This record gives sequence, structure tokens and C-alpha cells, in this order.
Amino acid sequence: MEGLRVPIKKEIATAGNRFKKLILPHLVLSAIGLLFLFPFIWLILSSLKTPQEIFQIPPTFWPQEPRWDNYIRTFEAMPFFRYTLNTIFLCTVNIVGQLIASPLTAYSLSRIEWKGRRFVFGIIIATMILPPQVTMIPVYIIFAQLGWVNTYIPLTIGAFFGSAFNIFLLRQFMMGIPKELSEAARIDGASEIRIYLQIIYPLLKPPLAAIAIFTFVGVWNDFMGPLIYLNDDRLWTITLGLQGFLSQHGAQWELLMAAGVIFTLPSVIIYFIGQKKFIEAGASLTSFK
Repeated sequence: MEGLRVPIKKEIATAGNRFKKLILPHLVLSAIGLLFLFPFIWLILSSLKTPQEIFQIPPTFWPQEPRWDNYIRTFEAMPFFRYTLNTIFLCTVNIVGQLIASPLTAYSLSRIEWKGRRFVFGIIIATMILPPQVTMIPVYIIFAQLGWVNTYIPLTIGAFFGSAFNIFLLRQFMMGIPKELSEAARIDGASEIRIYLQIIYPLLKPPLAAIAIFTFVGVWNDFMGPLIYLNDDRLWTITLGLQGFLSQHGAQWELLMAAGVIFTLPSVIIYFIGQKKFIEAGASLTSFK
């Protein structure tokens, strides 16, 4: 009997360790995830309620009779499709600009030897310290003197000069790529442009995908830039459209909730689609080392 008790104790101890190491962390993370997800769930459910249900005390979690027509009324109350197309246009242009400029700059800072490149890289990194509010007024004055206010140029031209964070991310990635690949191509007579386009750029898919997602979410959620530079409501993005909708229909909370769901949904979808890309980009930073 004593001999049987020892294996049973070991099994109990093993099961306890398994619970602590595997099951308990997942339970904690699931609880935290639900906690952060709750406001979005409440937003969706409130968009299907009547105004009386929204302010009912005690509050009700599920709508008694889902009002799907709240979404139809929201689309009728604002030119949502026009605002969405404007925002998608800005997202597309900014993504294209970042995917062209940032890799080129990172390539020159990581794969080409030239005097002062460390100093230039330090200046680029230093710009990340400055908040955008510091340069907001002088940049606006420059764009106003160029006649670019009330156009999309101020909201897109910066992407074609790259981003400090994106340049940093891509430079660190490129520094992990073996230089023997480039040297072998040079021996075969390949030019620097050919090495970049045919060898280096195809290896950048994970970080480029992450940059595209970051850029999309950033432009989609941008409010301050369109507010400063866009005066014509025909050029408004979805964030400005929501602000105008709030000022006109602020008392209609069910429509405001529906508009919030429509605005938030693309970012949530992009997040879940890009989750794998974020992991791949992080893993790729060390895959060549």
C-alpha cells in the first residue's frame, strides 16, 4: 500500500504543476482579455437598443428587441460611404509611401557604408522623441504658404519620406540578414538596386506587412491631422465625419453607438488578421542571427 501512495502523490503533484504552468495562465489571460473586450461588446449591444434601454436603471445587458434599423438610420444620417472612401484613399497612399521610402532608407543605413550614416541614424531616432504637437504650428505654416491646406497632400506627403519607427524596425531586420548574400550578388555583377529589389526586399515581407497594418490603423484613427488641414466636408475622413455626426445627433445615443461600431470594426478586423504578421515580424528579427 505504501508503494502505491508514492506514485499517486507524484501524479497529484504533476497535475498541480500542470495546472499552475498551463491552465492557470490561460485562465488569467482569458479573464483579462474579456475585461478589455467588454467595452466593445457593450458598444455593439447598445447600438441595437432603444434610447430607453440605454439609460434604463438597472441597465440591461441584452437588447429586448434588437433594433438593426439603427445602422440603416446611421447611414442615412451621414454620408458614411464618402467618408470611408476618403479614409481608404489616405490609408492606401500612406501605406504605399511607407513601403517605398522606409525600406530604402533602412537599406542605406544598414547595408551601404558611407560616412556619417550613424549620425544620420541617430538624428532619425531622435525625431521619435519629439511629440507631433511641437512641430504642428510651423508645419502648418509651411503647408499654408505652399497652398496645400484643404488638400490631402499634408496628410500623405510625409509617408514618402518614411517614418522613424519604420526605418528603425527595418534597419534592425536588415542588419540580421547575412551580408554574404549581397557580396555574392556583387561578385556576380549585380548592381545595388538589383540587390535591394531581388534579394533584400523579398525577405522583408513580415516587417513590411506589420508596417502596412500599423500605417492603416494610424491613418484610419487619425483625427488631429484631418481636423487641421481639411475644411471642405467633401474631403472629410471618417473621424471628422463622426465628430460632425456627434455635433448634429449627440442626443441620439443609439445612432452614435452604431456609428462607433462601424468606425471601430475595420481596426478590429485588421488587428485579428495582422496578429500572425506581428508575431512573424518579431520572430524574423532574430531568424537570421
